[in-house]
Amino acid sequence: FYRVKSGRIKNCCAELVRSFKGEVPRKLDDLLTLPGVGRKTANILLGNAFGRQAIGVDTHVMRLSQRLGLTRNTNPDKIEFDLTAIVPEKQRVRFCHLLQYHGRRVCFAKKPRCPECPINALCPYPDKTKA
Repeated sequence: FYRVKSGRIKNCCAELVRSFKGEVPRKLDDLLTLPGVGRKTANILLGNAFGRQAIGVDTHVMRLSQRLGLTRNTNPDKIEFDLTAIVPEKQRVRFCHLLQYHGRRVCFAKKPRCPECPINALCPYPDKTKA
């Protein structure tokens, strides 16, 4: 795994130098031309490095948006578009950060801590844990 990842990073850096004079592009379409960069990585970079209000759908954002009934989709790109339609633009990066935090601390993929969840009463997830 680490060899594949390190190779992708090396190729991405070479492409940055070759095509963008060593500067990280600030446009989604340009970022998507880089080897190993998909929508998730591009949107997270745009949001965290450049302050653009983008939604990066990682495993936590996907799981929680499904459990909370914000999307029925399983495709990350479609989930991104669903969330973009309902999350106010100025709140998109913060929204993703909050879902990621909640997914890492409370709403686990297996055995979520539903009794500890501050939004348990609002959550429509049918397989809530009791204890």
